Amino acid sequence: MIHRPKIVLLLVFAVSSLSCASRAAGPLAYVTNERDGTVTVIDTGSNTVVSTISVGARPRGIQPGPDQKTIWVALSYPSNQSQGEDKIAVIDAASGKVVTKFDAGTDPEQFVINKDGSRLYIANEDAGTASVSETKSNRVIATMPVGLEPEGVALSPDGRWVYITSESSSTVAVLDTATNQIVKTFLVGARPREAVFTNDGSRAYVTAENGNNISVVDTSSHTVIGTIALPRDNAGLQLKPKGIVVSRDGKRLYVATGRGNCVAVIDVPAQKVVQLIPTGQRPWGIAFSADETKLYTANGLSNDVSVIDIARGNVIATIKAGDGPWGIVVRR
Repeated sequence: MIHRPKIVLLLVFAVSSLSCASRAAGPLAYVTNERDGTVTVIDTGSNTVVSTISVGARPRGIQPGPDQKTIWVALSYPSNQSQGEDKIAVIDAASGKVVTKFDAGTDPEQFVINKDGSRLYIANEDAGTASVSETKSNRVIATMPVGLEPEGVALSPDGRWVYITSESSSTVAVLDTATNQIVKTFLVGARPREAVFTNDGSRAYVTAENGNNISVVDTSSHTVIGTIALPRDNAGLQLKPKGIVVSRDGKRLYVATGRGNCVAVIDVPAQKVVQLIPTGQRPWGIAFSADETKLYTANGLSNDVSVIDIARGNVIATIKAGDGPWGIVVRR
């Protein structure tokens, strides 16, 4: 009888240690679920869900904080509902709790944070504007028209330029962060969804959902210098490019194709698609793993996340998420 409590304590300690080890197997991925107001947290080491964070409203755009200790999420009102809020919520990664919220203008869809965390640049879809929020004072300090239904927001590596894509006007507005002014607007393919800059900042790429192509932009002049066409699927339908990421060396683009239910792999020097990798249904959000060996796609219709091994070029795991996965980031 004397030894039984010790055995029980040892067993409890062992189970607890194994549980903690499994949670710490790799960097964490965060997925916004727009229909149920949650964020799914995934361990990228074990490809398992470790928690679900309730944020309310309609979460879509998502970014890691500059210090990688927080996750920032765009919240807006759910469709045809009066309950919600137009805010950028900040989640403490350690506790999984929302610790603050910033003003964002109306209907924030996507946004970026500058390097020191002092400014937010936000696309306000319903108003056709972009907002600049100051985090220290928690107020919107500038609002400007950018086009119809702005969605995608991308920040250049040097922090000077913000590209804002507008779906219905098929344009990209160029915001100068030094002045908070739009300095140029240029046309791209039909219904642009997202933009991404290369690591050296010399190029940007813009997905056009209805144009079924990717615009190649020279960022020194903010001019389209090329277009990469996506092939149609086996049924002859367009692939509907949405989310996009670029490899660190700038040689590969990976594009989530929405209704195409796959990721298109683009050889940048050759300017062509070299592979289509099947995923879950309607992949929109896409993100690299911390070591850039895997890709994660948020699949909005199958309510899951596909894990792609980049070297093998196929899905190696499917992870159940919440209702309506939309965006995804990996905290490094």
